[in-house]
Amino acid sequence: MILLIILGIILLVVSFTLKQDQNPFSKFSNLARIIGILLIVVGIFSAAFQQIDAGKAGVKSLYGNVEPGVLDPGLHIINPLLDVTVFDIQTQNYTMSSAPTEGNQQGDDAIRVLSNDGLEVVIDLTVLYRVSAVDAPTIFKEIGVNYIDKIVRPVTRTRIRDNAVFYDAVALYSTKRNEFQDGIFKSIEADFKSRGLVLESLLIRNINLPTSVKKTIESKINAEQDAQKMVFVLQKEKQEAERKRVEAQGIADYQKIISTGLTDKQLQYETIKAQKELAASPNTKIIFMGKGGAPIILSDK
Repeated sequence: MILLIILGIILLVVSFTLKQDQNPFSKFSNLARIIGILLIVVGIFSAAFQQIDAGKAGVKSLYGNVEPGVLDPGLHIINPLLDVTVFDIQTQNYTMSSAPTEGNQQGDDAIRVLSNDGLEVVIDLTVLYRVSAVDAPTIFKEIGVNYIDKIVRPVTRTRIRDNAVFYDAVALYSTKRNEFQDGIFKSIEADFKSRGLVLESLLIRNINLPTSVKKTIESKINAEQDAQKMVFVLQKEKQEAERKRVEAQGIADYQKIISTGLTDKQLQYETIKAQKELAASPNTKIIFMGKGGAPIILSDK
C-alpha cells in the first residue's frame, strides 16, 4: 500500500518532468500523471482499511510511537500512515525435547538440571501459553514480536532449574513429580503475567534419570514386587492350612459322634432296612442275609 503511494508520487514527478522537456516521450506525460494519481488514490484507499483475522490482534504504531489499544478481528478504517503489527492471541505451544524432531528447535533441546543430590536430570517439557490481547501494545513496545526467544524459552528453562534443586532425582521421577510441576507452573505463571503472557498449562512430558539410578529403581521395584508376591503366597498357604484343619476337625467330630451315639441294635436295624431296600430293587437277583450262621438266601426265582 505504501509502495503504491510512493510509486504514484514518482510517476507524478516523471510526468511533470516529461511535460517540461522537449523529447519524444513528452506525449506520455499526461498518461503518467493519470496513472500516478490513480496509484496514489488506490494506495491511500487500501491503507485506510485494515483487516484483522480471527484469533489475532493488531497493534498500531505511527513513526515508531506505539498507540494504546488494539484492533480486534474484523475490518477497520484507520489512518493510512499507521503501521499495524498483527499478534497471534490464540493458544500456542513451545516444546523442549531430547528427541531431535519433537521440539521447536532441531536437535536435543531438553532441559538438563541438577537435583538436590547432585544428579543430572533431563526434562522434556511443553508450555501452553497465549498473548494477552490488552497487553499486546506493551509487548510490542518493550519486547517486540520475538517474545518466544526473549521470554517464553529463557524464563521456562530458568525456573525449572531453580525449582529442581529442592528435590532428589528419584523424588522428581516418582513421588514429587506433581508437586514439582505445580511449583514451576506458579513461578512461570507469575513471570509470564508480568510481561503480558498468559500461561495456560505446563506439561512435563518425560523425566530421564542417569542409567545407574534407573537400574537402582528398577531393582527396588522388582524386590518390592517379589515381596508382595511372597506375602500373597504365604496368605494363600495359610488359608489352605486353615481349611484343612477345619476339615480334619469336622471329620474327627463326626467319627466321635458316630462311635458314641450308635448301639448294636440300632446298627442291626439300619442293616435290615438297607437289605430290604436292596431286595426291592429290580436289579437284584440274589441277596445273602443273616448274621453269624448260615445266611438266608432270597431270590425272585
